[in-house]
Amino acid sequence: MNLSTAPRLREWSEAALAFLYPPVCQLCQKHRAGAAEGYVCEHCWEQVRFVQPPCCDRCGLPFAGDITTAFECSNCRDLELHFVSARAAVVANDRVREVIHRYKYNRDLWFEPFLAELLLRQAVPALRAEKLAGIVPVPLHPVKEREREFNQAERLARPLATALGIPVRTDLVRRDQPTRTQTQLDKHARADNVRRAFAPVRPKSLHGERLLVLDDVLTTGATTSAVARILREIGAGEVLVWTLARGL
Repeated sequence: MNLSTAPRLREWSEAALAFLYPPVCQLCQKHRAGAAEGYVCEHCWEQVRFVQPPCCDRCGLPFAGDITTAFECSNCRDLELHFVSARAAVVANDRVREVIHRYKYNRDLWFEPFLAELLLRQAVPALRAEKLAGIVPVPLHPVKEREREFNQAERLARPLATALGIPVRTDLVRRDQPTRTQTQLDKHARADNVRRAFAPVRPKSLHGERLLVLDDVLTTGATTSAVARILREIGAGEVLVWTLARGL
């Protein structure tokens, strides 16, 4: 594509969106918000709660109060986790969960700039000094990806990778087994549910690289830990985790 035509195509795309979706917030339907804002108004933005310390040193679970020493929560002490640390941009409150659900299952892709902005605002400053070899989005099973037509973790990984100047690595881990939704499972059942879901694309293909696993929501860490385990098995060094939202 001629680079000079790219801004024009973007303008046409935004104009088409404006025609199909008037510039009004797609959450409250009350205030103005256009494509550049991901159709989320300032009022709904104010309902987002960014994750701030104090939080669990391992999984990033936020805690209220004044905690000045490093600590691990009971969830981390009770599970075998294969990542060094996990962090999230925002708390998965009702408003954030609604956007993520509509983005993933209804293909409301106009929310993507909003979700990407939440992730980049928190993750980029935290990760800029890390020496990472790439971002590994949690893969979907091929059947589910065909049904959904996209992998939300991979789409969110791409702007973060661009901001950090590192590649998105979709060539390392695949999802071999479909799994039932984790939503209604306790932490041990979640771990069992995904224990054999992932497999390496190629065995022993890494040589100590530090990698970041990315997903949309983290609750117990079972899914991201399962991906981290595969990465460690094929030769990765430390594996970090970032997610858009953190369940409480």
